[in-house]
Amino acid sequence: MLVSDKLYGDFKIDKVLEELIKSKPIQRLKGIHQGGASYLVNTDWNVTRYEHSIGVMLLIRKLGGSIEEQIAGLLHDVSHTAFSHVVDFVLDKQHENYHEAIFHSVIKDSKIPSILEKYQYDYEELLMDDTKWTILEQPAPELCADRVDYTLRDMYTYNKIPLKEVHEFLENVVIVEGKMCLQNVDSSEWFVETYYKEVIDFFMHPLNIYGYDQLTKILKVAIASNIIKFSDFLGEDKELINKIITSNNVEIQKLWSKLHSSVKAVVDEEDFDIHLKNKVRLIDPSIFFQNKLISASSFSESIQEMNKKAFQKAKKGAYVKVIED
Repeated sequence: MLVSDKLYGDFKIDKVLEELIKSKPIQRLKGIHQGGASYLVNTDWNVTRYEHSIGVMLLIRKLGGSIEEQIAGLLHDVSHTAFSHVVDFVLDKQHENYHEAIFHSVIKDSKIPSILEKYQYDYEELLMDDTKWTILEQPAPELCADRVDYTLRDMYTYNKIPLKEVHEFLENVVIVEGKMCLQNVDSSEWFVETYYKEVIDFFMHPLNIYGYDQLTKILKVAIASNIIKFSDFLGEDKELINKIITSNNVEIQKLWSKLHSSVKAVVDEEDFDIHLKNKVRLIDPSIFFQNKLISASSFSESIQEMNKKAFQKAKKGAYVKVIED
């Protein structure tokens, strides 16, 4: 099977990956938008969990990761619910980790274990301890395939970075001690700046904040009114939307009528309608220098300053005034 990706190019993949990609759990991710409610307020913000999952798998392969780690990369987001991280706000989970909490049960109750068994892989050994997959996942503020792909994918798709710069960055990524790191300060500064375009400028964009807040309100009412159940979150975005828009609940219909792409919202810390905090996300790539891994901020005052500003903004949260809904 040939897989094409706009960031990484064309790859011929192994049969086990092909069968997993064609399986229902992975195909479902085509209907899960990575930005949660973002596409409801801006139709251009439309990257899906499927695109990201394929991308993580290919990035791991591009960096020389094993077939086992590629499988783990492909499947790492399979338990994401409809509207992605919106469910964390519905459940008031500050660490935004609901999909991680249900990962084992989602995998176990799917056809993934039997597909893996067909190719002599044990799903528990392969998937239930991601600490062994050091390209795929690393604790912040390090680089990892998951963190790098969603940053590059979103920012390229939303015209914040050119493809030429993506490729130049990837040429400077190396694997040392099983981990992603960079070869120079310039690449580090570029990625740190790009990452904060993602997690500060995009995640905390007034429209994004409005969309998350409004959809959270809708879903909370829908749950309280027994219009949707938590099991419904394991479907696609459009299935949950259909239950919402076909309900006769007056409060839900009123809230839903205000969730659209013509909303206008601005940052206003004095006269605000919404104050929302996302999880604090910081980045400080390691640089391979004189046979050692050293944090990029040790070399760059620019990175130190970007991290300081990002931390302050994330801790403060976003203050949003709705101008027109």
